Amino acid sequence: MTYMILFDDECLFCQHSVQFIIKRDPKKKFKFLSLQSSTGKRLLHEHGMPQSVTSLVLIKEDKIYIKSSAALQICKHLKGIWKIGYLFLGLPKPIRDCIYNFIAKHRYQLVGKTTSCPIPSSEVRERLL
Repeated sequence: MTYMILFDDECLFCQHSVQFIIKRDPKKKFKFLSLQSSTGKRLLHEHGMPQSVTSLVLIKEDKIYIKSSAALQICKHLKGIWKIGYLFLGLPKPIRDCIYNFIAKHRYQLVGKTTSCPIPSSEVRERLL
């Protein structure tokens, strides 16, 4: 089964996160798609999400997860110690999302923003939609 991750392709933090996930996803469960793309916008619409969503989105088995729920659901499928992140789903969502929102609010200051897309490796290209 393939899961779709929608991400902000203007955000370097998000681009680095995609690279991080790919390196820890040997079963290639995840495919990646820009939130800004027409297909990304269509998928958001089909799942009843506003086009203005800028957070990480995971579509898994026709369910949609955003923010910390998406990140922690992704952790469940990564190799290594990262699976432990899934346990944090036990924390109340408002607390998890408060931490997520803090990081999201400062992501451009932390890593920067880009107006161009880097040329991805062949491994990354095969997983981008």
